[in-house]
Amino acid sequence: MYSHRFLAGLPVPATITAMPLPMLAAPARGGRASPAERGAVTHLDLATELAQHPQSIFILRQTGDSMEGAGMFDGDMLVVDKLLQPVHGDIVVAQVDGEFTCKRLHVRDGQFVLHPENPAYPDIHPQEGQHIEIWGVVTSSVKRLRTA
Repeated sequence: MYSHRFLAGLPVPATITAMPLPMLAAPARGGRASPAERGAVTHLDLATELAQHPQSIFILRQTGDSMEGAGMFDGDMLVVDKLLQPVHGDIVVAQVDGEFTCKRLHVRDGQFVLHPENPAYPDIHPQEGQHIEIWGVVTSSVKRLRTA
């Protein structure tokens, strides 16, 4: 089996409620701020921004380091949409022999491979008798930068 667990627990259905938050019209630059860029405050509904199909999303918490190359780290919350049709290059959540994993989907000639974004882990190639089910497409990764 797979000795590295990638996702903690089972999928949790997300309840989407309007969440309008204030948002500055000007972007946050990594360099020096310009007083001329101070913009008006608008509102952004975070729930709508994260969920294309609110009725079909669920959230999982990422554990492990297999997707660090994609900017997804241990503890991140993954927003997964079950209605999106997975295509080559998407990051997906799959169940492999009863365990959840998050990988990039590679599709060639009708065959697929689940590819980690960390060279320390091998690709997952479907094997005879193995049960692999793609649960959905990861649309967002939410990071907590400060816990207190």
